[in-house]
Amino acid sequence: MHLSEYDRLTESLNYVRGIVGMIPKVGIVCGSGLGGLASILDQPVSIPYTKIPHFPKSTVVGHSGELIFGYMDQVPIVCMKGRVHLYEGYAVHECIRPIRLMAMLGIEVLCVTNAAGNVNKNFHPGDFMIIRDHISFPSLAGENPLRGPHDERFGERFVTMSNAYDSDLINQFRDASIEINLEHCVKKGTYAMVVGPTYETVAEARALKLLGADTIGMSTVHEIIAAHQMGVRCLGISLITNDILTDYDSMESIVEHDTVVDMGARKSKDFISLICAFIRSVRKEMKV
Repeated sequence: MHLSEYDRLTESLNYVRGIVGMIPKVGIVCGSGLGGLASILDQPVSIPYTKIPHFPKSTVVGHSGELIFGYMDQVPIVCMKGRVHLYEGYAVHECIRPIRLMAMLGIEVLCVTNAAGNVNKNFHPGDFMIIRDHISFPSLAGENPLRGPHDERFGERFVTMSNAYDSDLINQFRDASIEINLEHCVKKGTYAMVVGPTYETVAEARALKLLGADTIGMSTVHEIIAAHQMGVRCLGISLITNDILTDYDSMESIVEHDTVVDMGARKSKDFISLICAFIRSVRKEMKV
């Protein structure tokens, strides 16, 4: 029997609810090398993606593949420790299935993190960038996550994206960085999504910079679109792991995936501190 996407997610939802009783208020997606956040949750309950019906399985180094439920400063959290990407061969509706599940579980706020390359001369590896807007090359090329038969249970067919990144959450994260004296490494800018898995050529990096990109990565945007459609307030954070090569004569900036994961590990402490401070701020407006 053919199942609709909503029916698949309902089966996933019923399985997870059979294990975890709490209703999460905040969802967090951990990017490459940033999974250490899940280890600080109180009363953690872990569910491997392989156990959840219809759930995609992550195949990338640095993405362990489990949903972890717990509490941070008394706020109920669900944390995606690992995500799936289009370049792994999944269809876009499969890549957003975990996000839709978190929305169906009850999250009100989604914080999506990623590791990204940098084309802004004022940003540096090790900085965090608050995403204020994005450029979605998969969407522009026909791979929008909302493409296909519409199911109104997920939200509206035509979704306004100019307000996808919640301005109040952006301000709260910025204020949180000031509170813990990390404002010097927190920037704000535009994230460009490409499919990957190849890194950008010099010409591609130059073109994306010309179009207004500050950072470039292979995730996040379709997740934000899916959550925004379902009425979830969204925040996006990039950890800048490397400068992207924009000069044919400067080959020292060539990047490998190990570089990305290593930077995530090096900045894990700052990342956790920022998220904890942000959650403390968000808690004030939530009934927990």
